[in-house]
Amino acid sequence: MTWTTRLRSKTNGLAAITAGDGPPILLLHGVGLRAEAWNRQIDGLARDFHLIAPDMLGHGESVPASGQTSVSDYTDSILALIHDPVLVVGHSMGAMIALDMAIRFPEQVRGVAALNAIWKRTAEAAAAVRDRAESLDGRTPADPASTLSRWFDDAVSPERNACAKWLRDVNPAGYKTAYTAFAKGDGPNETALTHLSCPALFMTGQMEPNSTPQMSQAMAKRAPQGRAIIVEGAAHMMPITHAEVVTAALLDFAREVWT
Repeated sequence: MTWTTRLRSKTNGLAAITAGDGPPILLLHGVGLRAEAWNRQIDGLARDFHLIAPDMLGHGESVPASGQTSVSDYTDSILALIHDPVLVVGHSMGAMIALDMAIRFPEQVRGVAALNAIWKRTAEAAAAVRDRAESLDGRTPADPASTLSRWFDDAVSPERNACAKWLRDVNPAGYKTAYTAFAKGDGPNETALTHLSCPALFMTGQMEPNSTPQMSQAMAKRAPQGRAIIVEGAAHMMPITHAEVVTAALLDFAREVWT
């Protein structure tokens, strides 16, 4: 598909793509990306649901980040977009925000889907992500080569090209602020996870080295209404690279949540 830029509306400085009618689904992208990362899910879900896909602060067409130091700060910024309870779906850092929202604001969340979510990183993985955050100066665009290699290996594709453009275009200060918050986070508190009151889907790729299948399975085991899906052959960018599988799983989950 062509990764075209979609029209947005703005609320309190957050730019968001909206599409479709029906029960609402909030889609939260990861660090360095923008709302178009959900293009295929928007197209696949908008026939039955109302999709709201914001650009994270400091990303896309949203206002610059200002003083955000934690995942919860990003959660708080998104609450202005929610007028009724939603199914919240997040990818990568967006998954951390989605779980934080479900835990802290249960009255606003009917269900949560966490895609490629981290939980209790190893000491080695935590050090690596902190080092990457500290290497960013917040003034010059980060070279996306190493990120693209982690996400796509050496394969050339329209999906890789789209992500490369988004990573080059993202505001350097916004990227550093979000990546630093991402690096500081370690997933949901275990006690909070065991008291999660809504249905919870944890989904990641079989080949994902950072947001591993073991992490998703462990979170699903602890959440009272949790379940895990591991996508065969997928890695970190599965909402893009394995869009049909991801969209079908989200459609099934959304129908269950909103029945």
